[in-house]
Amino acid sequence: MTRAGKAELLLLAATAIWGSTFTLGKIVLLEVTPLQMVFVRFSAASLLVTAFAWRAIFPIPWRSVAKGVILGIFVFFGFLTQTVGLTITTASKSAFITGMMVIFVPLLQFMMERRAPKVGNVVGVAIVSGGLWLLTSPAGSTFNAGDALTVVCAVVFAVYIVYLDIVSREVTTMRLMFLQLTTNAVLALIGLLFFGPPRLSVSTGGAAILVFLTLFATVLTFLIQTRYQKDTTPVRAVVIFTMEPVFAAVIAFFVLREGIDGALGGALIIGGVLVSELSDSIPGLRRSLDAGGAGQENAP
Repeated sequence: MTRAGKAELLLLAATAIWGSTFTLGKIVLLEVTPLQMVFVRFSAASLLVTAFAWRAIFPIPWRSVAKGVILGIFVFFGFLTQTVGLTITTASKSAFITGMMVIFVPLLQFMMERRAPKVGNVVGVAIVSGGLWLLTSPAGSTFNAGDALTVVCAVVFAVYIVYLDIVSREVTTMRLMFLQLTTNAVLALIGLLFFGPPRLSVSTGGAAILVFLTLFATVLTFLIQTRYQKDTTPVRAVVIFTMEPVFAAVIAFFVLREGIDGALGGALIIGGVLVSELSDSIPGLRRSLDAGGAGQENAP
């Protein structure tokens, strides 16, 4: 398996875990506030990473601190808008709208990195976008405040994905993880001090969900994304991430009994992912859209 193939397989595994967080978050938000959930999730994750990897983290150069904190701010506002939106909209719809970040990443990649995607990646994005439209526009649904917050979340995460591609080549994985997790914990704590009072009663089931969100949906997935996203491109990564709503919809159907509207949309998303993933093996689709390299095909 190639380096990029291994990275993309691990990113898909992380995406499956993220898909479960919409249903789990919907359940635990009945017992805790959005800020409280973010604080518990990220402060515990930060402490764990520090305890097991402090030798690889410290000392941290000041230039690395600034870059890691900026990434952490993006993550915080992305998670906060998504979590607050999840209290208003459904778990499956939240996941679908979050997946709209696939629309913004190619443009942001070109603006921030001056790197054009390949034809196959753009075709995959177009197919995925059609699938997302079908999934986010079920018959009879209305666009509410939760959906609007989730759109903001999608834009923020798109910026995060492209900036991570830049920064992860300059700062070590463990330092970036520590800085992102700690920044989120501090910002959530500040939010709790100003926007209380928090709920204090958490059931055994709620505590178990928070443990899962901390260990798997935060520590493990942050490690995978921070370490392996740089082994592929932002566009290919975000196309893989659009599988998140598919995983989320299936889990929400079985756990929350939410309906799955638009099976065709889900099929299109999967098809778009496959087109993007297989584009390097298809003549014409592996051609770069870079004006300077027009007409040239990149090697797989």
